[in-house]
Amino acid sequence: MNGAELLRIVDAIHRDKAIDQQIVFEGIEQAIVSAARKHYGEEHEIVVHVDRNNGHPTCKVDGVEVGSEELGDLLGRISAQTAKQVMIQKIREAERDTVFDEFMEMRGQIVTGVVSRLEHGTAIVNLGKVEALLPRGEQISGEGFRVGERVRAVVLEVRKAGSRVKIILSRTHADFVRRLFELEIPEVNERVIEVRSLAREAGYRTKVAVSCIDSNIDAVGACVGVRGARIKNITSELGGDERIDIVRWNDSLQVLVPNALQPAAVEDVILCPMLGRVIVLVQEDQLSLAIGKKGQNVRLGSKLVGWDIEVMTREELDEQLERTVMAFSEIPGVSSELAESLVSQGFLSFDDLSVIEPDELAEMGELTAEQCDEIVAYAERESERLEQEQRHRRAQERDQPPMPPQPPAMAPETASAAPEPVESEGAAAEPTAPPNAEA
Repeated sequence: MNGAELLRIVDAIHRDKAIDQQIVFEGIEQAIVSAARKHYGEEHEIVVHVDRNNGHPTCKVDGVEVGSEELGDLLGRISAQTAKQVMIQKIREAERDTVFDEFMEMRGQIVTGVVSRLEHGTAIVNLGKVEALLPRGEQISGEGFRVGERVRAVVLEVRKAGSRVKIILSRTHADFVRRLFELEIPEVNERVIEVRSLAREAGYRTKVAVSCIDSNIDAVGACVGVRGARIKNITSELGGDERIDIVRWNDSLQVLVPNALQPAAVEDVILCPMLGRVIVLVQEDQLSLAIGKKGQNVRLGSKLVGWDIEVMTREELDEQLERTVMAFSEIPGVSSELAESLVSQGFLSFDDLSVIEPDELAEMGELTAEQCDEIVAYAERESERLEQEQRHRRAQERDQPPMPPQPPAMAPETASAAPEPVESEGAAAEPTAPPNAEA
């Protein structure tokens, strides 16, 4: 094999397999080294270099260059199978690296493929160059796929597995909804409207906070579309059952939190920066709406704003504050003024107090480090004790057998003993009619 022929082979592999020429040259050099070791032996130092310009190979054994005739004779006699296996392995590794790099750049992006087969609930999706996995846990609840069906999903994870690349897809990740917004809403794709935050529970509900750099554009209305056309396309891709709430983003939590808890009406918002908590006050008739089914509304709202949200009525807050001040005042070293100051900062339980930074506590109450440590330790013990009592109470309720059904209460007249039946000769006994009975 001359240099020109070797260059043609390198160029063909480069074009057909999309592999860098440098990698192909290195594979050829490694193949010649492996084959030469079989001829000269493993104890010799063998160095092979292929000129990148003319394709001419040179080989040195223990520092002595092998002549061209001897090298040609060597290449003619060496095991072709060894060189072939080395080249195949090198090409496979290069192909794997190419696919890996390509899909690593696509992480978080939507891809479209065809379901080629199903294995124990996992859909194997053909993406053209490679097959990807859509596990059951990354599929939206209730959806199922058929072989040959087209499916869209977001690239969740890419990793090397031997000589192959393993690609994991997801339809439950929040980025899937984000990318659907970019596909279906041109203003989002053009960055005129920005998706500032997104919280999702796949198959049930998603909250999206959007903002717009153009004050003349209604960000929420543009995302919904005329008669809801745009948002319908997104919900249709998600299976049709997932509800999407679009709210306006605001840098002020006083505005953003009420938006995040829509459709509930919020009465007041109290920020507790030391705990990263927001206390939201609502009317009694809005409490269940703000919390949502199984706490879903407030849970998604917390994820959307990045703060813990606690919803209660004003009456509940006043009772909580009073109980907490009394409980904190019983802690050794905590004055009533310090207890009120802690409560005003949002510390509403021993559990909250157990995570306070000692330097912050010292600054609030002008305490020493030892006093702060004692207060925090006391709060930890009380928090653990209350938690154990709660667990014990729940266990008792769980283990307690259900009460047998009680018979319905009887009226006084009915509960009294019935009179004995009057018997007469030659006739069957008949019960006496109850008092006040109609004839």
